[in-house]
Parts: sequence; structure tokens; C-alpha cells
Amino acid sequence: MASIRIKDPVEYQKYLDHADKVFARHQGRYLAVDRQPEVLEGEWTYSRAVLIYFESKKEFDAWYHSEEYQEILQYRCSAADCDTILIHST
Repeated sequence: MASIRIKDPVEYQKYLDHADKVFARHQGRYLAVDRQPEVLEGEWTYSRAVLIYFESKKEFDAWYHSEEYQEILQYRCSAADCDTILIHST
């Protein structure tokens, strides 16, 4: 799950231009992309929330640590502040 605060939309778009293609190659699925999530507790200072799904940790690792994803991740990291966590299902 990623909480994202976009600082540079032009640079962030460079990430988006390639992210779906790389994501699909690794069988990832978007469960939600929300630009205005309902805040129930605390404060929300981000511009979007993204929830993705992989069948296994192995598949997630193959995607996240792939050379092709690491090449585009630089655009997201330079264009946005992101708080990202990996949630394991039970």
C-alpha cells in the first residue's frame, strides 16, 4: 500500500507512463487507486492512495526488485513523497 503526495506532476507522469506495463508483466493487480479516500481517523496529507496485490511475496519481490521497475521507480521517488508498506495476508 502506498500513500503518495505528488510534488512534481510532470516527473510523476514519467513513472505512470511505464508503471502499468511493468506491473502487468509481474501479474500484479490494482485493488484500489483513490485520490480522495475517506479519512476515518487521523489526518490525510497525501494526494492518492494505491493498494496493489500479488499472489505471493515471491511475485512481489520479483516485481519490486526487477531492473525494469527500479529504472522507473526513480521518477516516483523524485516526484513524490511516498509512505509505502507491505502487508502480508494471513
